[in-house]
Amino acid sequence: MNPVDPHNAATETLYLAGGCFWCLEAVYDRVEGVVDVESGYANGPVRQPSYEQVCSGDTGHAEVVRLVYDPGRISVRELLEIFFVIHDPTTLNRQGNDVGTQYRSGIYFQTAEQERVAREVIAELEASGKLPGPVVTEVLPVDNYWPAEAYHQDYFANHPDQGYCAFVVAPKVEKFRKTFANRVRPG
Repeated sequence: MNPVDPHNAATETLYLAGGCFWCLEAVYDRVEGVVDVESGYANGPVRQPSYEQVCSGDTGHAEVVRLVYDPGRISVRELLEIFFVIHDPTTLNRQGNDVGTQYRSGIYFQTAEQERVAREVIAELEASGKLPGPVVTEVLPVDNYWPAEAYHQDYFANHPDQGYCAFVVAPKVEKFRKTFANRVRPG
C-alpha cells in the first residue's frame, strides 16, 4: 500500500496482534477503508527491536500490524469484527503452530473510543457463547511501536507461493473474503 501520513486528521491508527503479522497484513491490505498497513512490533520495552530479537520471545513485543484507516469508510468495530474472525482469540501466546508471547492476541489502541469499542466487542463475543473458551486478547495502549524490516512488508503479496503463505496466510485471506465480501476492497 502507499505510505500515508499517520497524523492526517482524516485517518486514525490502530495496532492489532493476532499471530504472525504476515497473516494480518495480507487480510487488512484487502479491507475497504484501510488506507495503509505496516507490519511491526509493539508493546515491549526494547527499543528498535529486530525480527530475530522479537522471535526469541525476550523483548516482550508482539508482532503487530499498524492499521491506518478512514473512520468515515470503516469503523473500529468493523475492523475488530474482521480481527476476531481471522484469528483465534482464545489461545494464549499461540496461533496455530506459531507459539510464543510475540504471537499473542492484542488490541493496542490510541484513543479512548478505540479502547471502549474493543472492550465492548470482546464482551459481546464472550457473551455469545460461540467461542471454545474465554477471550485472552489483551487491550492496552500502544507502546514502543517499531516497523518490521522491509522484507516483511507486503510479504504475502511478494511471496504467495512460499509454504507458510500458501498454507497459513492464503486460507485466512480467503476466509476474510467469504465472510466479509462487502468489506473487500475493489480491484
